[in-house]
Amino acid sequence: MKNKLLETVYSPQNFQKEGHQLIDILTNHLDDKLYEKSGKAIHWNDPEDELEFWKEFLKNGDDNELFKTITDRTTYVHHPNCIGHQVTPTAPITALSGMISSLLNNGMAVYEMGMSPNAIERVVTDLLCKKIGWDEEARGFLTSGGTLANLTALLTARRTILKEDIWNNGIENPIGIMVSEEAHYCVDRAARIMGLGEKGIIKIPCTESFQMDIDILEKKHAEAISKGITIFAIIGSAPSTATGAFDDLESIGEFARKHGLWFHVDGAHGGAGIFSEKYKTTLKGIEQADSVVIDGHKMMMLPTITTALLLKNGIYANATFSQKADYLLTESDHEDWYNSGKRTFECTKTMMCIYWYTMLKRYGEEVFDAYVTQLYDMGNTFGEIIQNHTSFKLAVKPMANIVCFRYYDSKLTQIQLNNLNAKIRQLLLEDGEFYIVQTKLRGWHYLRVTVMNPFTTKEHFDKLLQKIITIGQKLNAQEPIIY
Repeated sequence: MKNKLLETVYSPQNFQKEGHQLIDILTNHLDDKLYEKSGKAIHWNDPEDELEFWKEFLKNGDDNELFKTITDRTTYVHHPNCIGHQVTPTAPITALSGMISSLLNNGMAVYEMGMSPNAIERVVTDLLCKKIGWDEEARGFLTSGGTLANLTALLTARRTILKEDIWNNGIENPIGIMVSEEAHYCVDRAARIMGLGEKGIIKIPCTESFQMDIDILEKKHAEAISKGITIFAIIGSAPSTATGAFDDLESIGEFARKHGLWFHVDGAHGGAGIFSEKYKTTLKGIEQADSVVIDGHKMMMLPTITTALLLKNGIYANATFSQKADYLLTESDHEDWYNSGKRTFECTKTMMCIYWYTMLKRYGEEVFDAYVTQLYDMGNTFGEIIQNHTSFKLAVKPMANIVCFRYYDSKLTQIQLNNLNAKIRQLLLEDGEFYIVQTKLRGWHYLRVTVMNPFTTKEHFDKLLQKIITIGQKLNAQEPIIY
């Protein structure tokens, strides 16, 4: 090698030195955040200020401070006060798995470029299928996120249920899906990408508990048919992202069988409950599904972004994207599970399977049971605190680790309370001690917490609520700010 720059880039000695330094930085980060040696869960910056910082750092920042600076200026998901978005504080060992994936860089479209990862992926997905309750005919694969997995599931449903060859000929007649009005927005996005349009997305209203109203499925199905729309799939949420409410999967499955529909379960968040002895009842009926999505980066302690798409009948795993790519893929007269390019949008994907496999090998299935159960327990605990507190109102009793609530004052109108809660959330964000998010449900503005950190306790909840009360009372005394 004559190029000194490239020699430096690939130097094993430099890698070893910088690797040790990075491990020290991340170890200190974990110790600092998990055990709250620093007070804040997030250091909020204005987007334009943050952009300018990184422009300047690229020009003049200290090379030796790069990793430390990135670590310091991110949201601290390992902090027990970080209870906002549904992103797990990753198990530290998965960072090491990620190093292997990044350095070896084995794409998995074809077997010879991903021999071990394709075999490992098969082991992982077979286990997930078994936990759902399916037999040995089931198959699955991993892909980059719930959005892509849900889209792939609906494409599989369309190809399986409909007689038309839409893959080759396009959509000639109106088609549609049935889905809860509280379903994740990615389902709506997937349907629109597939060309269903707004009329092809049959939104099913929810009950008071924000679950799909099973009693009106027949009516909604009949209405769609009368409009010339052929329904090919129904989607159950397990749970909905906004409220954490699980749909009645058992009843949806019965409805799907009656009408010959594909039954898909979006279990991106709660599908990991199949490992929890205590909470797997939230998924009663999931075994009836034709396809299930489970995100590893939500409730299984894995890095973003890694998702399993699981199919009850493995014959459909390779059928969705049937097409010729002779330089890569050859036709086979047997199950071709080891060439993942035949099953996913992604021709090249990371070795995400080693995250799942590492956790299973090192800690066993019980680690997922422990994690899901702990977080759901704490979600219920927080819900009980809110329910018994005169200064707060609960949107719905938590079924998992997602809790929607709002600060309450009987003297204020709905508009005033909505403005007040929105302002409280913004001030919490800017303060940074706690990180929570927000949502709107039936015209009410709610604060929203998702307990993702097993180190989060009742004491953290009490402290958060007291902080909200203090902010709310202060704002309420400054009427011009919020009215």
